[in-house]
Amino acid sequence: MEPSDRVDGCKLGDQTTSDVRVCFKRIDEQAVWFCCHSSVLLENSKYFADWLSRNDIGSNSCIEVECAGVDYQHCVKALKLMYLPKESISDSFDSVRSAVGVLRVSSALLKCEFITRSCIEYLEAASWDEKEEEEILQVAQSLGSEETVALLARLQAPSAFAVKNVFISAIRFATSMESPLPPFLDDLKTSAQEQIDFMLHEDDDTALVTMDEDVRSLVQEGLKKLLSMLKTGLDMLTSEYDQSPEQAEQRVLCSLADIDWMANFLTKIEMMNEFVSGWSEISNYVLSVVEDKKYSSGLWVVKAKLIEVTGKALDAVGYGSVVLPSSSRVHFLQMWLPFMQTTKRLLDEKYKDDTISQMDADLFQNIESAIVSLVLALPSGDQADILAEWMKKAEQFRYPDLTEAFEVWCYRSKTAKRRLVGGLNGSGNPTVSL
Repeated sequence: MEPSDRVDGCKLGDQTTSDVRVCFKRIDEQAVWFCCHSSVLLENSKYFADWLSRNDIGSNSCIEVECAGVDYQHCVKALKLMYLPKESISDSFDSVRSAVGVLRVSSALLKCEFITRSCIEYLEAASWDEKEEEEILQVAQSLGSEETVALLARLQAPSAFAVKNVFISAIRFATSMESPLPPFLDDLKTSAQEQIDFMLHEDDDTALVTMDEDVRSLVQEGLKKLLSMLKTGLDMLTSEYDQSPEQAEQRVLCSLADIDWMANFLTKIEMMNEFVSGWSEISNYVLSVVEDKKYSSGLWVVKAKLIEVTGKALDAVGYGSVVLPSSSRVHFLQMWLPFMQTTKRLLDEKYKDDTISQMDADLFQNIESAIVSLVLALPSGDQADILAEWMKKAEQFRYPDLTEAFEVWCYRSKTAKRRLVGGLNGSGNPTVSL
């Protein structure tokens, strides 16, 4: 909406009724004079009011206002707004950029209080892009505290209570707790997962929220929900696979992708013990399904994803971020190691045949390192059993390579004997030599 240029019977540019002229002076630019009315200027602008209070109005009274070239159009716009009915000023803006420009000159140069408030009202209700937001932040520095609070209300840091509520809602969507979710809400679930990751990145307030008992309890429920959905998908796999193998595989793959995201999330909030416990409980059932002869020549993407997800648990256990009894660590490794050995070899063969895409070499290397670390932390007898079984199959399965673990075990065995002999030959204080 463009200003009507008429208020209280005064029209901008009307030479017959004007008593003062205004020029916005620019360097190296020809002066353009506007015929104005002192009553309008006096009412709307402190800058003009101060000038008029110091100078007598004559027949040729002229007010020169120095302004930057980039602000010229905004100054003219502000002058026109002074002639517009006050209730219509906010509706006169057609863009955020124009309102920001007028706000800059009306607040800092012309001292137009009402126009400044109108600009803030418009901007507070409009949507901004990133560049416009930067300009608004710059202008806000010159405003008073009240105006700044109103203008930047959307950018204010939320309270811990508000963060907690949003975080809880995001977790519920990210873990499909509001199931069954319609297909069109899958994008919302993905968005919730992405925003949770973003909120956790170097954000102290969100980090504090994740320590809240309500939040951690909900996260545990979310993990159980995802694991339950995986089990349901595997239950349906048998009947669906014959009719639509791709659809059946995709259902399981989606569940595994959500669980993989959850594992990464739990790592960030130091709750991987919940993931390792849950994944250990469901592992026997998962393996019993995917290792069925029916799927011996299929489900390759699912099997690869299973290795990736299990790798998260092996990493947590192998490097000590999750503490388990040695018997539990042995059981978990012995449960998954044969599957990983067989599947990795078959995946490599499928890649050579161009049947599937190549797997991430770094991923498998990281899992291998975690397995080595896990093995080396076991009692020597358990290490011996695992290494002996590994060497029996070394020709058939090259992955994982436990050579480093074997060499360390041999060295430890030898030094253990030396310590034992030294202790027996000593006079009471066993000699320990490494």
